[in-house]
Amino acid sequence: MALKFMDEYRDSKIAESLIHKISATSKQPVRLMEVCGTHTVSIFRSGIRSVLPPTISLLSGPGCPVCVTDQREIDAFIELARMDNVILTTFGDLMRVPGSTSSLQKQRADGKDVRVVYSTMDALQIARKNPDKRVVFLGVGFETTTPTIAAAIVSAARLQVTNFSVISAHKLVPPALETLMKLKDVQLDGFLLPGHVSVIIGTNAYQPFFDHYQTPCVVAGFEPTDILQAIVMLVEQIEGGRPRLENAYPRAVTPDGNMAALKIIDEVFEPADASWRGIGVITNSGLKIRQTYAAHDAQRLFDIQVPEPQIPQGCACGEILTAQKIPPDCKLYATVCTPTNPVGPCMVSTEGTCAAYYKYHV
Repeated sequence: MALKFMDEYRDSKIAESLIHKISATSKQPVRLMEVCGTHTVSIFRSGIRSVLPPTISLLSGPGCPVCVTDQREIDAFIELARMDNVILTTFGDLMRVPGSTSSLQKQRADGKDVRVVYSTMDALQIARKNPDKRVVFLGVGFETTTPTIAAAIVSAARLQVTNFSVISAHKLVPPALETLMKLKDVQLDGFLLPGHVSVIIGTNAYQPFFDHYQTPCVVAGFEPTDILQAIVMLVEQIEGGRPRLENAYPRAVTPDGNMAALKIIDEVFEPADASWRGIGVITNSGLKIRQTYAAHDAQRLFDIQVPEPQIPQGCACGEILTAQKIPPDCKLYATVCTPTNPVGPCMVSTEGTCAAYYKYHV
């Protein structure tokens, strides 16, 4: 179904047609995972779960970058905030994520210089205006935000802003898909692949994963009919026994992705092993700053020592991120853990599954 105008992506008649097609086609029970946190929020906000047939279960995956950031990384951020002569800059979602003993919000309340910025270039400007301070940006996110962070590092090197650095805790989506398929307690029949990430990396980036596992995969946009169309395509693949890697978001996603963005990522970063909350270490699923830009690598510049992390007892964020549980299965959900008093990151981030359940789930 080719749509041309934005209103069409929210048209109730088109949505009704897609829902009818899903109900008419879906015969066997299937478990579909939306990998992207923005998909999770959109699905709840538009009520998509409530209109799907009982044969279809939608599960939220590790698509919230703040949520999958390992507890040791959160503790390292807090340790940086405690250091003298440091201005710590970050996107807002990280502020309230609980570390083992504190949070960035608590550190700011204690007088530490922790600032929320809206772009990495804002952090670079802070460094230029405060040459006597060491300004560190917390590099958390998937492939979507990585190009802008790479661009800030390149700019800092070109402008010789020597007091600006980044601590890289970036994560890559395709290796995580591989790991999800290997988890024995996770049974998945198809993936709604993330739209924003796919704009950068392109559909070809998923080809090795699809070739190996032959699991139905569809890149989806974020409007209600985008998501419903992707579900139609997944159900047709499953019922027809013909798994494919398809793109239901062609207005934004191409096979090769954004070549300029990929080029600057490759210039600044190289693959590295990374630890994911609830999953563990995944080979080459992270990015570290190349030696060429070592002068802007906070992990090289600072002696960051953190003790063994303390995971909140009873918090099920790890199991929720891997679709082994849903938020109501967590004994802390909506009792001890709420948006005003979050215990785990899944309740903090606007893309977190627990936050979405709490806000929209009936």
